[in-house]
This record gives sequence, C-alpha cells and structure tokens, in this order.
Amino acid sequence: MEYSSNKLSKMSGVSARTLRWYDEIGLLKPARVASSGYRVYGQKEVDRLQQILFYRELEFPLEEIKKIMSAPDFDRGQAFQKNLMELSKKRERLDTLIDNITKSMSAMKGAIIMSDTEKFEGFKQKLIDDNEQQYGEEIRAKYGDDTINFSNAKVKGITKEQYAEVEKLSQEVNGTLKAAFEQGDPASELAQKACELHKDWLCYFWKEYSKEAHISVAQIYVDDPRFTAYYDKIIPGCAVFLRDAINIYCGE
Repeated sequence: MEYSSNKLSKMSGVSARTLRWYDEIGLLKPARVASSGYRVYGQKEVDRLQQILFYRELEFPLEEIKKIMSAPDFDRGQAFQKNLMELSKKRERLDTLIDNITKSMSAMKGAIIMSDTEKFEGFKQKLIDDNEQQYGEEIRAKYGDDTINFSNAKVKGITKEQYAEVEKLSQEVNGTLKAAFEQGDPASELAQKACELHKDWLCYFWKEYSKEAHISVAQIYVDDPRFTAYYDKIIPGCAVFLRDAINIYCGE
C-alpha cells in the first residue's frame, strides 16, 4: 500500500514538515515523487519510519539514527530486539519515578514516612541508564562487566549527601578546568587542581583508582566524539587540554 505524505503524517503522528525534513537530510526518502510533486511512501518507508520513531523515543540524535540505519550490516530484527531492551529499561525508570512521586505525595500528606534515600532512587537509576545507553557497550568492552556492574551498584548506593556532593564536584571540575584552560598551561597549578578534582569525581564511581586508568579515560575523552563534545561545551579544545593535564598529573 502507498501513502501520500499527508496520509502518512496522520497515520504516524509525524508532521508533514518533519517528513520533508527527513527527506532533505536523507533519513527517510519517499518511494517516489508523483508527477504532481507529492511524495509517495511505500511499505519499506513505513517500516523505516517506525524504526526511526523507536530510536527517537530513545532520544537518539537524527545523525546517529541515520548512521545506524545506513550501515551495511543493519538488521531490522536485531534493531527491534535492542529497541525493546532499551524501551523496557526506560519504562522501568519511568515506573520508578512515578512510584517516587506517588510516595512523595503521600509523605507530604503524612500518610507514609519516606526516607531521604528513597527520594533519590529514580534519579540515580536515570544516571545509570543514561550512562549505559550512551557508553555502555564501549566501557563494558574496555573495563569488563564486573567493573561496570560494581560502579552502577556504587551509584545506586550513594546517599542524598553524596549525590549532592557528586553534582557539586562535577560543577567544580568544569569550572576549574575552564579557568585553567584560559591560562593555557596544562602543567599549571590550576590545571593540576582540576585533575585532582577529576580524580575525586572518578572515585565516586570506580572500584579502585589507578593512574593508568585515569590516563586511559583522558584519552577516551579525546578519541570519542561524544566525550569530546561534552568537554568542548565547557570551552572548545577543553578535552585535549584535560587529557594533556591528566598525563602530567599522572606522571606520563
């Protein structure tokens, strides 16, 4: 069966404007363009749009979706299995947050007593799930399941006070790093302070600290564009600067 862009829009909930945009960026091309100029979509395109929406629900950027679905070894069946797994995790996280809100409302009314630890369960799980979604495959391959499982368990076990400390420390690392970058010397006292703070931040998640692992992580910040983008949002070139500073800090 074939659909015009308007019919596909109504059926899928995706606006006709978005369909045009997907066509322009090469993410979803119509099966053909009619003599009238209207885009026409067939079954293959309908199935592709469904897959795109699964990835969008998982908050994948469009360029990443295009890259995944254009790969020569892309397998729709395997993609469904992975989507199902990720969506199940997302549902569990949302269920945890819903339960957290429900308990909080009951606690406000005095119906139950809610511990401080319980108040942060949903947010800690989101931190773990987001990290697994973005970097799980790579970090598990590099460091092993035991190390990552230990790290996830450690995050789930942190207290309210520790959670606040991690957030504060993360901001302090970024602020110090930005100031050090502006000085321009990765060996400076300020840059080395940023490395010390970064080490303290890592130790909230790692089973044990080593200089070798710290150096390895710093190199990943440069090699992996996702990490590079995070640090370069602080200030362009920050990822390389941090890598160089950590190499000095660790005596490399």
